[in-house]
Amino acid sequence: MSEPHMVGAMTDQASAPEAEIPGKPTSASRTTLSHIMTHNDTNLLGTVHGGVIMKLVDDAAGAVAGRHSGGPAVTASMDEMAFLEPVRVGDLVHVKAQVNWTGRTSMEVGVRVLAERWNESTPPQQVGSAYLVFAAVDADGKPRRVPPVVPETERDRRRHQEAQIRRTHRLARRREILELRERRAAEGYQD
Repeated sequence: MSEPHMVGAMTDQASAPEAEIPGKPTSASRTTLSHIMTHNDTNLLGTVHGGVIMKLVDDAAGAVAGRHSGGPAVTASMDEMAFLEPVRVGDLVHVKAQVNWTGRTSMEVGVRVLAERWNESTPPQQVGSAYLVFAAVDADGKPRRVPPVVPETERDRRRHQEAQIRRTHRLARRREILELRERRAAEGYQD
């Protein structure tokens, strides 16, 4: 139970030995979502609104998480969303996502966002990237186990290792913040 909203959500079944779930290769759930940007997607500067890109990122990552886990998965956190270049009306945006790492009930999904002009034959340019953590849930919204991801290439193995580093930092940051809040409460501060 690595995500904050899942603390204490384990059931009595957790004490029983769990059957090993067979792993799935990275390619089994990798996907690309493509969308042409229109005037409805723009911000006040006339470029595509970052929130539109974030929704596409979450949609693609959610599809990958659901495919990998074999059922519903919910967004637990977005660790990082980097906007590298603006996206314009008329751009064909490709959102490429894959599972980088799996825990017991959670998965990190890495996403690359590429854009190209819809009517030109120039290569797509990377315009963004993101890392999201998804939790697999059952019909009652309770956490459920996910299959381990099996990296297939050197790039997949590097992404898996980097995801483990991000997880370690995420957990350490959460622990330090909770400790700070407890110290402040003990000192009488009402935040």
